[in-house]
Amino acid sequence: MKTILSDDNHRPWPLPTSPWQYYQEWLDLLFLHFQVDYDLLRPLVPAGLHIDQHQGSCYISLVAFKMKNIRPKNLPAFPPLSNFYEINVRTYIDQDGKKGVYFINIEASKYLSALVAKKLSGLPYEKSAILRDAQGYHNLNQEREFRLKTIFEVNDEITLKSSLDTWLTERYCLYLDKPAGIYCFDIHHPEWPLFSVQLQEYQLNYTVGDIHLHNENIALIHYSPGVQVLAWNAVTIKPHQR
Repeated sequence: MKTILSDDNHRPWPLPTSPWQYYQEWLDLLFLHFQVDYDLLRPLVPAGLHIDQHQGSCYISLVAFKMKNIRPKNLPAFPPLSNFYEINVRTYIDQDGKKGVYFINIEASKYLSALVAKKLSGLPYEKSAILRDAQGYHNLNQEREFRLKTIFEVNDEITLKSSLDTWLTERYCLYLDKPAGIYCFDIHHPEWPLFSVQLQEYQLNYTVGDIHLHNENIALIHYSPGVQVLAWNAVTIKPHQR
């Protein structure tokens, strides 16, 4: 863990002074990024959060990956709970200069993992039939009518990242809206290694609010082999008025 903590030159703000509380690995990630209309995105984000924009444009990203070895500090991982596939739909927040993400939806491949993660974190986890085979990620969520099928090939590493590459990936906190207020979880990991991707087959049908993510409106794709992640407990940043 000391190695992870010492690798911090890429961070936009200093590490928290309090001890980290959770360890996890985010592996084999496929990032699908979509440019969306602000007026359609605004109802999906709590009023107390400021939606970040890149050169005047808003984005939603769908991220499919393997969660591995998630565990509290000083406890071992328990593979039946700690290892699962995840798909999250997220957007981007700039709260008083602290750029993070807000999860609109999160799916996990194991029911018990989704239940425990939702209970412990408050994040909107739900069970879905996510699979990863040698060709790509696949998902069918019949209750939400979400569908994903990808066959992709990983190409060269992106050694010179664009401002959009960095803007979409280098985020070191996440925001959560709960009944008591808006919370912020700090996270830390090495800088993302990013690779270009060629989609050989791609079927997508995800609707969140009035935003429809589909085959035709993808803006950018990334792949990453993954990073080791440390996370801190949530901190209230804006209590709700009672």
